Amino acid sequence: MKIICIGRNYTDHINELANERPEEPVVFLKPDTSILLHKQPFFIPPWTDDVHHEVEVVVKINRIGKHIDQKFAHKYYEEIGLGIDFTARDVQQKLKEKGLPWEKSKAFDGAAALSKDFIHKRDLPEMDNIDFQLFKNGVLQQDGNTSHMLWKIDEIIAYISQYFTLKIGDLIYTGTPAGVSRVQENDILTGILHGKELFKIKVK
Repeated sequence: MKIICIGRNYTDHINELANERPEEPVVFLKPDTSILLHKQPFFIPPWTDDVHHEVEVVVKINRIGKHIDQKFAHKYYEEIGLGIDFTARDVQQKLKEKGLPWEKSKAFDGAAALSKDFIHKRDLPEMDNIDFQLFKNGVLQQDGNTSHMLWKIDEIIAYISQYFTLKIGDLIYTGTPAGVSRVQENDILTGILHGKELFKIKVK
């Protein structure tokens, strides 16, 4: 199983970090060791003091595919979940300034929180109109809708499959809306997708 992430897929998030709007999807990977185990807290690594939460809709691939035509992309997934792409922003900024890869800031152990439960497409509205939120300590911090994606889910699957063979169980993190912020010890992060709570994570 591999974790494929899309960066800079929401205009408001691009603007809040003063990033350049990309001409094509920004793709990076996380190893399976970055998955935060269910019911485990998120531990802030000792080498950073500026970890941000980035809530994201997550697509679970259910069949093998390569060079997938966009019109057939919907056949390659049935369930949608919710996750957090934890990002060591201070480390990422230093890597970006040097033109280096981001993995140390985004692919460390526990950096990919993932809901235990996924929701079947039949129980959701259109894939391009799904609401999701992240609450920090009970306060709404991120409020997104997949209609605001620069590249929608089927476009992302078609694009990724030109470079990587997609396999059963692969996860695609589809990007984060605005509202990212630093997490601190004892924070409680709650993720909501289509009105259903899918995760609650304590920060240590």
